[in-house]
Amino acid sequence: MIVSLRGNLEAVGPDWVHLQIGGVSLQVFVPSAAISELGPIGGQVHLHTHLRIRDEQVLLYGFPTASALGLFSTLTGVSGVGPRLALALLSSLSVNSLLQAIANGDLAALSAAPGVGRRTAGRIILELKGKLDAGEDGASPVGASDDAEVVEALTALGYSSLEARRALDRVQDASGLSVEERIRSALQQFGTGG
Repeated sequence: MIVSLRGNLEAVGPDWVHLQIGGVSLQVFVPSAAISELGPIGGQVHLHTHLRIRDEQVLLYGFPTASALGLFSTLTGVSGVGPRLALALLSSLSVNSLLQAIANGDLAALSAAPGVGRRTAGRIILELKGKLDAGEDGASPVGASDDAEVVEALTALGYSSLEARRALDRVQDASGLSVEERIRSALQQFGTGG
């Protein structure tokens, strides 16, 4: 798993950058709003990343902050929200604005992102309202990176992301458990038919 990248900014596009790392250039998809934060071409860049392998295609998504990566992972756990929609949301709203819109049930703010309709915005609010918490750097999803790892592990075992998220939600006192213990407990939810 590639969790972060540090390299020289080689090129930028509307929602991607090319980073040169040790003689290899990688294309990383980033929120368009974050491109201006990365600095000039040729400068050193550090991105928190999410690796996605889908239909024989390897895609890297990068974010300037860990909280943005955590929110991206949380958004992709919502049924019907893939990486492109999550990236569109983070391109049109800052992390804090997006968390505020979800907490306030602001359909208009969420559906203003390209490709996000009112139905999808409503689903995001329904599934995430109350699961997001303010952190020290403004706001961050509660256990988002650990939850994302658990959901990713369960989907690799053949469960849908919705089934994985529901099983994880049924795990009692998950906050004190390691990722491995959370995976084991979520699998037990499938075994009990819960």
